[in-house]
Amino acid sequence: MTTPSSGSFPDDQWRRPDAGAEGSPTQPPATPSGPAHPPPTAAGYAGPPPTVPPPAGWRPPVHLQPPPPRPLPPQDMVGLDAAEQRAQRVTWGVGVVAGVVLVVLCCLLCSRVLF
Repeated sequence: MTTPSSGSFPDDQWRRPDAGAEGSPTQPPATPSGPAHPPPTAAGYAGPPPTVPPPAGWRPPVHLQPPPPRPLPPQDMVGLDAAEQRAQRVTWGVGVVAGVVLVVLCCLLCSRVLF
């Protein structure tokens, strides 16, 4: 990325030239040959060009229809609740063991510093 050498703002290179400035075109640029666009409004932008809907049979024919989805197996809600409670007990147990180990380590370290 290059930086401007003069004391101008960084966005000056992207601004339009003044209407009366030298080197500015006296007539508007030529429009490309193609579909006609609506004339620009006073703000300069007339919006997107109008769209043309596609012809009626533009999609390719569909020869194969996928089968309907299979039904899911029934869920054992009582079993799911029991498994979730067991997992919660394991999580709490690991947390308690880790907390006890940290408290014991802190007590050992503090006792070595004090005594």
